[in-house]
Amino acid sequence: MPSLPATVQHRLRHLLLNALTFALCYLTANLLAQQQGIVRHAALPFEASIPFLQWMILPYLSSGVFFCLVFFMVKTQDELRVISQRLLLATVVAAILFVIYPLQFSWPRPVIESSWCAYLYASLTLMDKPYNQLPSLHVSYCILFWQALHTHIRSTPGRVALASWLTLTAISTLFTYQHHSLDLVGGALLAFFCITMITPRKKEPHVAFYYLVMACALLSTGVLAWHLPLALYLMCSLLLVSLAYFRRDRNFLHKREGQHPWWIWLMYAPYLLGYRLTWQAVVWRERHKPVVIKLTEQLWVGRRLSNVEASQLPADCSIIDLANELSETRALRAHTYRYFPLMDLLTTEPDTVREILQYMRAEMEGGKTVYLHCAMGYSRCIVLAKLYMSQGTLIRQ
Repeated sequence: MPSLPATVQHRLRHLLLNALTFALCYLTANLLAQQQGIVRHAALPFEASIPFLQWMILPYLSSGVFFCLVFFMVKTQDELRVISQRLLLATVVAAILFVIYPLQFSWPRPVIESSWCAYLYASLTLMDKPYNQLPSLHVSYCILFWQALHTHIRSTPGRVALASWLTLTAISTLFTYQHHSLDLVGGALLAFFCITMITPRKKEPHVAFYYLVMACALLSTGVLAWHLPLALYLMCSLLLVSLAYFRRDRNFLHKREGQHPWWIWLMYAPYLLGYRLTWQAVVWRERHKPVVIKLTEQLWVGRRLSNVEASQLPADCSIIDLANELSETRALRAHTYRYFPLMDLLTTEPDTVREILQYMRAEMEGGKTVYLHCAMGYSRCIVLAKLYMSQGTLIRQ
């Protein structure tokens, strides 16, 4: 099945995520190295003869232009996901290495004679000090840009032009006195690592990856850079969530009778509170809309309801809770209540789908109205309700 076209909203979301991650991780590592007064470097003896070419600042700065435009130049949602995740992975891995082993460029730049070049170098210095050396993110990004864009250029001259400019951008790091040769090698290796780890044509969101990226960002900034105990706790909690999504363990929160035990709250408080805040935001945003959707007289769907909202349900309503991340409302648990743990954004296994649909059928045949809900009412309950209404053969198997 071909991937759907990427929308402007998708593109802006991925651009914002990458920009924020870069700003947090890269600038923190740079500032830390400056505060520590790092002087060690990875320069090789022959590099003292590399000339300083002040005009190379133009291709060097063009990396930032590519960083923004690449999200709007790919076509499909899958291509957008791939370049976004590769850039994120490169950023957080490089930031961890920057913090673990910070380096400084080994000699100062010569006096810049051109006024416009001097202005560009001064602007660069405001946000990028001579640290964050190995690996070179410039090189990593250039390789990742090429991988994302070259298939969209059909003409040979166009591909040659793209390859030439990205190569010039990568090697400009040497001639602007931003990086040494080993930094470029490290950047290339990091890019190939990201290409190997993030592959195209994935059918569902890589939720585990995004929690891993958030954990790595906390590792580089809060744990390694600033040694914050809270950051260590947040990092470990997000790593556990990432592992649960990677294993597709839909029982990892151990929700029983609609409630999470206290020790789960200790382990997963950031994750659970994040969903709780999101649910409250959805309740506020949709406060003028109906709280439930009546698909049929006996099948109602929606989000987790508050105690007040639950009073709108029939007295003999049967509640089916799919929201793994939220504890169930007391008023909903007062009804006939059944919980099926489903992981948000992941495809549900056929056996689990069949079990839920069979239970729905049994309740409705018994004359009850079923309220099928997930956390926000956007995906899991809608998918299952549509399956119930359109695939009766599945229920009878």
